[in-house]
Amino acid sequence: MPGWTHKTDETVQHMSDFVLPLPKHETAVAVHGAAVHEHAPASSLSRNRVGLWWFILSECFLFLAFISARYYLLGLERPAELNQALGLGLSLLLLVSSLTAYRAELGAQHGDRRRLLRNTATTILLGLVFLMGVGYEWSEALVHFPPSEAFGTVFFSLTGLHAFHVLSGVVLLALVYWNARRGRYDSGSIWGVEASVKYWHFVDVAWVFIYPTLYLVR
Repeated sequence: MPGWTHKTDETVQHMSDFVLPLPKHETAVAVHGAAVHEHAPASSLSRNRVGLWWFILSECFLFLAFISARYYLLGLERPAELNQALGLGLSLLLLVSSLTAYRAELGAQHGDRRRLLRNTATTILLGLVFLMGVGYEWSEALVHFPPSEAFGTVFFSLTGLHAFHVLSGVVLLALVYWNARRGRYDSGSIWGVEASVKYWHFVDVAWVFIYPTLYLVR
């Protein structure tokens, strides 16, 4: 009986040595899988950000080409009929809208939906007022320097290109507002807000270069 008991103990020990590593391996696989799953969204977010910055960079070259054409065709010439007060007012509108867009993103990051909605709506409103101001600006420009003239060609091309980007930014922010109303964003998933706000900042920065190019350089 003692010999039988000793052999039984050895058999149990060998079985335990064989069986116990399996759960450890399964646990390691599970932990590794969870880690991969956890890092996948972060990796996807990084790719999205890189893609957005490449897109913005390409758009910078587009605006640079239009601005360079102004200096190539006209040098430092500009007509006296430019509405300086309107140009300054439009610039201030975009600067304020950049602040409200930033506050909207902060609201999304902190899970404050009311703050997100309020500042997104304000940014959209400022963008629409800017577009109306550009429309009024064009009505004056058609009288003093129509597109058939050199400065008119440059003026309508640059402001038209920028107005299109403002309009597309307003559409993006309207989608953000719609999704925020439906509770689509939380503090851990705000890529739609972040991308739209970054694009809006780009549109504002573009105007920072367009405004002196058209209104101030002489």
